[in-house]
Amino acid sequence: MNTIQIKDKHFAISIKAEEIEKEVIRVANEINKDLAGENPLFLSVLNGSFMFTADLMKHITIPCEISFIKLASYQGVTSTGTIKEVIGINEDLVGRTVVIVEDIVDTGLTMQRLLETLGTRGIKDVYIASLLVKPEKLKVDLDIKYVAMRIPNDFIVGYGLDYDGYGRNYPDIYTVVD
Repeated sequence: MNTIQIKDKHFAISIKAEEIEKEVIRVANEINKDLAGENPLFLSVLNGSFMFTADLMKHITIPCEISFIKLASYQGVTSTGTIKEVIGINEDLVGRTVVIVEDIVDTGLTMQRLLETLGTRGIKDVYIASLLVKPEKLKVDLDIKYVAMRIPNDFIVGYGLDYDGYGRNYPDIYTVVD
């Protein structure tokens, strides 16, 4: 499908599943090399990163663990600016290397809040792995070590990303056209 409709919006394909897979494998290989011997804890931010996390983990070959948290900051097509933690962190993070797995970093405010929360837990090292980054929309300075793709400041759906809860199931990424 080259175009889809979700609710009142039309979307056109912008990143095909094959390109996503290639970049996810590249990121996994970088993590495998950089964190060999670390036994990292991958901390997946739900709901949006579930596909990225699943595909990334298929290519992680080093010993590791995975856990999930849920933060919310979006309503419709815009960020509310208010971030609430829905599901928290249950693991002991003292002395651990943590890799935050995120679907998209746009303003960076959600990630900044998460980093502040993690900063009180005695973590050895923390790294960010994001499927997508919108560089021109960033409002805070973040060190995003692992970036699969940089994209323009467009609203997108698919591959875990949604519009009011819909569209996460598509294997490709679509950009809004109206």
